[in-house]
Amino acid sequence: MKATPRNTNLQRPIPPEIFERNGCPFDPPAAMKALHDRGPVTRIDLLNGAHAWIVSGYEEVRAVLGDARFSSDRLRYPSTLSMSPEEVADRQAQPGGQCPAAPQERKDGMFIFMDAPQHPRLRRLLSGQFTVKRMKHLEDHVRELAVQLIDVMRADGTQADLVKDFALPLPSLVICELLGVDYADRTEFHHRTAIALDLSRPSEERRQASGELRQFMARLVGAKRRHPGDDIISGLIHDDYDPPLTDRQLVDIATTLLSAGHETTANMLALSAFALLENPDQLARVCDDPTVLDNGVEELLRYLSVFHNGPTRFATEDLTVGDVTIPAGDTVVMAVPVANRNEQRWPEPDRLDLTRPRTSHLAFGHGAHLCLGQQLARVELRTGLAELITRLPGLRLTTPAGEIPLREQMVVYGVHSLPVAWN
Repeated sequence: MKATPRNTNLQRPIPPEIFERNGCPFDPPAAMKALHDRGPVTRIDLLNGAHAWIVSGYEEVRAVLGDARFSSDRLRYPSTLSMSPEEVADRQAQPGGQCPAAPQERKDGMFIFMDAPQHPRLRRLLSGQFTVKRMKHLEDHVRELAVQLIDVMRADGTQADLVKDFALPLPSLVICELLGVDYADRTEFHHRTAIALDLSRPSEERRQASGELRQFMARLVGAKRRHPGDDIISGLIHDDYDPPLTDRQLVDIATTLLSAGHETTANMLALSAFALLENPDQLARVCDDPTVLDNGVEELLRYLSVFHNGPTRFATEDLTVGDVTIPAGDTVVMAVPVANRNEQRWPEPDRLDLTRPRTSHLAFGHGAHLCLGQQLARVELRTGLAELITRLPGLRLTTPAGEIPLREQMVVYGVHSLPVAWN
């Protein structure tokens, strides 16, 4: 498979081969599977001189994500994945090789990197905006948007890049409407989000892109304070919260939702289409009966697991996972793609089967940080794939599968482009 070239400036010092897909682009990396063969909880040496733990067993991942003693707070607990060699040396010079945890109080809005009590409060406020009614109302609208995008593709001929022309704009349109972002500004946040999430880029370049994205969001928050609309950001600003959210919190929340709301689903859409095109028996099932995707989307989420580079947790004390003790302060990384291929939980886990009975997978995480937008993602995947396959008969790749460029060194796995044609 064609991969993104390596870059020695990786922000995360995990050996890059752990994420390389040398075989099937839909299977977990061979090196990641090899770690699992050594055990469901494995210590690895990092390129910066530190170490971390890879948790790849299904039950073990659930145990870590469900245990509040494993912290999500990367501001309070220093992560070995973001340390320079000099910082690692300083840490190892500390008594016991640990750095003291930072103070608990936080005034930001990065809820995905928080613990109680800050995280539950912000999550409750956001859950009030991601209502079941709002998600159900969106389904017909998502279908309309998907049809419009497909009509544009068909008007331009019989070939397209599914990433650029469909998989990226569909969730972008949806999250822009939910947050009240002018869709004309999508190019700006697409570009900056892509840089911020690209682990092959220098850290300074990623930080600059993140800062520019925050400036974009600060302008949005200011506009919503002056002119509220029927959108999530306006609701967070103008609903009667005590205490009200600060501008800093609102910018953090908006940035997180915008990035997560299009990046993960866009990659899942494109990679799902790729997987179906490479599994013609499963593609035929969808062509015969698109409702197979009602449960089939869960199988695609399990089988592909695009969040292949985490989530990450930090042991707040000496903790035992399985039969391994993880020392206090150590960094723990979940190998979700491997955990979602557990042979005890799924018969023939490496086979894509859209009719597989629905079971609990870990593509959306587990525990207190279970993905807030999971229902929206399901709607976009189910609707988008159904419309794509039924409205583009004879859909097929125009580039050999082995030449499709893969997003191996990105936070979210997927493909950079997916050239296709139809009849």
